[in-house]
Amino acid sequence: MAQEQRSVGAAALAIALLAASPAHGRQCERATLAGAVTHVRDGDPIEVAGRAIRLNGLAAPEGDDPGGAEATRVMRKMVDGRQIRCELDGKRNHDRCVAVCYLEGQDISEVMVRRGLARDCPRFSGGRYRAAEAQAAAAGATIGGSYALPSYCRRR
Repeated sequence: MAQEQRSVGAAALAIALLAASPAHGRQCERATLAGAVTHVRDGDPIEVAGRAIRLNGLAAPEGDDPGGAEATRVMRKMVDGRQIRCELDGKRNHDRCVAVCYLEGQDISEVMVRRGLARDCPRFSGGRYRAAEAQAAAAGATIGGSYALPSYCRRR
């Protein structure tokens, strides 16, 4: 009986913790999140103050895609451990809250696109990074040819 009560108690605690976490099952709030970048997953998802963030409107190659390792390395060098500000839009993508994030007033996604390390994801950005992608291409960036825009980025 005591073992059964402990199991039920542990299960109830786990459910309560999951329900309280924005990464599990509930919508993320519209809010400003400021804090240190605690982890860089790859070129577009990061963690701020331990919270998973998907950079809105940015399509960066995955680690094993051409250019993915470089995108991850540059993102890590640019933001890891630094204080940033994220404007959460209230949406979720898998386990991450979606946001536009800024380092010292600069849109992090725009910096990545302008450097030719990522692409504008127009379905979600509304074309916010179109000019930065054109500037990168004019400067010789080849990401447009080596990294196809993911299908989820194309307008429907």
